[in-house]
Amino acid sequence: MPRLSAPRLAALVCAAVLFVAAWAFLDVPPLAVLREWAEQTGPWFPLLFWLLYVLITQFPIPRTIMTLSAGVLFGSVGGIALSITATTVAAVVSLAVVRSLLREWIAPRLTHPAVEVINRRLEERGWLAVASLRLIAIVPFSLMNYAAALTRVRVLPFAAATFVGSLPGTAIVVLFGDTLTGQANPAVVGLSVVLAVVGVGGLLLDATLPTRSTRRGVARQGAGVDQ
Repeated sequence: MPRLSAPRLAALVCAAVLFVAAWAFLDVPPLAVLREWAEQTGPWFPLLFWLLYVLITQFPIPRTIMTLSAGVLFGSVGGIALSITATTVAAVVSLAVVRSLLREWIAPRLTHPAVEVINRRLEERGWLAVASLRLIAIVPFSLMNYAAALTRVRVLPFAAATFVGSLPGTAIVVLFGDTLTGQANPAVVGLSVVLAVVGVGGLLLDATLPTRSTRRGVARQGAGVDQ
């Protein structure tokens, strides 16, 4: 089994310390604080908000408040644009960071045939599974990024699937920003359930569709039988 080199181990320890510290002390700023920052930073505030969104979503912190705040502060179009681009970039950053730190070390330990089947499926058609999971609101955004980093899912399909799968839910939250009052809007709840059903359906579809490697294996077996 390969071992972590000293520099990589040191980087991993530093990253773990920073992660725990940020998770313990970093929080989503209240809407009133965000409004103050908007007044203080002027035209630079959209960029500041976008960077803050990307930073916060690196950690297991629900991004819903940031998305709601985007709708209140920037309106429907601006809020959706800022939120979905920040969401996609944040996912790719998480994937790259976790993969660079851990994948080489953990990959040889994931040798179980069932894990290999999942890895092969994600490598060949990971976009469908990722997009489907993004539609399900209860699937933690950051934890899914970490898990995907340890698989062979490719970066571009992962980014595209995150964008497409996260867009409906993000748009719903932005458009119904009035849920910041603390009263859950029935339309938001209903649409979230619909998206979750679609997401589960996508996962079931992905589980039933054969991969290219599976089709090649069947074809080779058929050729062997014919001979």
